[in-house]
Amino acid sequence: MPARPLRLTLRADDHLPADLSWRIDDGYIRANTWNEEGESITLGIWGPGELITPTGCGVTPYELISLTRVVVVEWEPSESETLEFMRDLFTQTTQLLQIHRVRPADSRLLRLLHWIGARFGRVSSSGTTLSLEDMNLTHRQLAEIGGMTRVTVTKSLTRFRSKGQVIKVSEADLLVPRDTCPQSPSENPDPLSVAPFPFPKTLSHEPPAHRNAGFGTP
Repeated sequence: MPARPLRLTLRADDHLPADLSWRIDDGYIRANTWNEEGESITLGIWGPGELITPTGCGVTPYELISLTRVVVVEWEPSESETLEFMRDLFTQTTQLLQIHRVRPADSRLLRLLHWIGARFGRVSSSGTTLSLEDMNLTHRQLAEIGGMTRVTVTKSLTRFRSKGQVIKVSEADLLVPRDTCPQSPSENPDPLSVAPFPFPKTLSHEPPAHRNAGFGTP
């Protein structure tokens, strides 16, 4: 009898074997490497319904770390799925590098929130809605992804809320109004910029706070 595919359930901050291909059934996974100073560098984030395959690009060290409770199933990707993943990895890494170049840190954090919301939340005429709680994106996690300190993230979020640059829609969800969102990498008119993916594509259901606030699904 053929062997059943391996199915794993991980807790937040657990490591997923990076030499196998996986389909994410639930939760979010971050791909990481480090520089010579030991600083974490995020290469991409994937969520429910997406595939992760070995990169083959020679990046070392390379780790897959669960952001939340994660359920994955071992997968045999087709050639087109492998190419899709590589293109997605390249796109995400490029966009995150562009975000890291944004100054000052406040603008960088706003750009990062906008990027996360566009990828995993909801985009409407009002802005982007995202749930930091559902993705377990603590201030420390945001700081690592954006190349900032945790203190900077905490102070910036407090300042954003007081100025209305970030609106708390519910206990879990935040709205980043459109008029406070810095230009995202995908909006860059540079013809050499990377073509954006059609986001969001991994959200399994519409956030309750999004429905309660009356934002229509695009």
